[in-house]
Amino acid sequence: MLELIEQLSRLGSPRVLLVGDFLLDAYVYGDVERINPEAPVPVLHVLRREEVAGGAGNVAAAAAALGARVTCVGVIGQDLPGCRLTELLTAMSADTTHLLQRPDRPTAVKTRYVGLAQHRHAQQMLRVDEEYLHDLPPDAQDQLVQAVTTAAAAANADVVVLEDYNKGVCRDPLCRRLIAAARAADKCVVVDPALLHDFTRYRGATLLKPNRFEASRASGVEIRDDATLQQAAERLLEQADAQAVVISLDREGAFLCRRGQAGKRIPHQRPRNVYDVTGAGDETVAVLAVAMAGGCSYEQAEELANVAGGLEVEKFGFVPITRQEIEDELRRMLGLRGGKVLPRASLSGDLARRRQQGEVIVFTNGCFDLLHTGHVRYLQQAREQGNCLVVAINSDASVRRLKGPSRPVVGQRERAEMLAALECVDYVTIFDEDTPLELLELLRPDVLVKGGTTPQIVGRELVESYGGRVYTMDLVAGQSTTRIITKIVEQAT
Repeated sequence: MLELIEQLSRLGSPRVLLVGDFLLDAYVYGDVERINPEAPVPVLHVLRREEVAGGAGNVAAAAAALGARVTCVGVIGQDLPGCRLTELLTAMSADTTHLLQRPDRPTAVKTRYVGLAQHRHAQQMLRVDEEYLHDLPPDAQDQLVQAVTTAAAAANADVVVLEDYNKGVCRDPLCRRLIAAARAADKCVVVDPALLHDFTRYRGATLLKPNRFEASRASGVEIRDDATLQQAAERLLEQADAQAVVISLDREGAFLCRRGQAGKRIPHQRPRNVYDVTGAGDETVAVLAVAMAGGCSYEQAEELANVAGGLEVEKFGFVPITRQEIEDELRRMLGLRGGKVLPRASLSGDLARRRQQGEVIVFTNGCFDLLHTGHVRYLQQAREQGNCLVVAINSDASVRRLKGPSRPVVGQRERAEMLAALECVDYVTIFDEDTPLELLELLRPDVLVKGGTTPQIVGRELVESYGGRVYTMDLVAGQSTTRIITKIVEQAT
């Protein structure tokens, strides 16, 4: 795990040449109502609309969030959706100069109508696809091959990714010509395949990344165990004359097989709360490509991809995972709890990022001298109030001012380290003031938690002023640091 963290820090800014089917994803959100209870057709009262780059655009967004420089190669229409798609890709700093705009090829648009129960909980009701699935004309095929040749030869790519949604760009024989152009420039080619009956169109690829169902369909092997995984992998490698294949297995992780070798399972490091699987495959492909471009082995790349894919399924919709999120997760899994202890400036930045992901930030504070079961139960309950728990502890000087010269018994660094070792705690920070008010003004948590014996909760007015809430919790009876210290002194005398 530590090696993965080190590899992640050395990735730099790889250059990814992304070839495939780009489309526009449109979302229409609204409240659902049945005007006539006897009528089966619901009415969607539109509240807002959103547009994002879809298809290969998801991989572009994921790669860009990982720090990669992305060049896009594909075909879109000379239409308003095409212009909007170009704007969205450019906004993520992707190079769109090799996206061919043609009047005879309308931009594919997928519109999702999403009902919001109680204005919040999203549920997709209907998807409407507008797309043109015919093969590309010969001149367009030649232009795409030339675009790949030019971009690869100009050293604009460390890795080439083929994102195939079977919409026309990656069909035979064009797909093999694109791969041949990339390999002629000595570039690694990662393929996210379509749902096909065989993978011969991907001949010459370096790495294939199908999911279990895609691998089973293309190989003709019903995947049940490691033996059938090996059999399916070998057939896919033979079909595509590829060097390696990674078969994603959802919650079971992935199966990696190199040509001529026995495959191995790469499991997830911890179970996930699956909220939405949308985009997990795109995220996995992006991480594989960026990691390989940055010098990672197949095993290292897939282990990083497992982590990112796990983080993705815990979010609603497709939300690109950043390199910092992957590092944070690796440190949590490894147990480098020192990575949880942050100064307030760094903590503020981390919380801003997590808040953008829709997480609820919970804050509590105290001395936490001589950590005991009462503290642990209190913090576990506090964590249940949101997605991210911040524990602010008084510095040694602050504790002495509040409790006298004999306290604290345990120094601030040790107290912070012990709290950070608790699974329910996401961050620990140390404050030197007598109260956490200044820290609260900076961090602006969604929930402020305090023990029930506190006569006046510092920060209540502040938190409630911006719409946050205060949660008062009963402390565990019979558990206190003072009681423990008194018992130790009595026994010593």
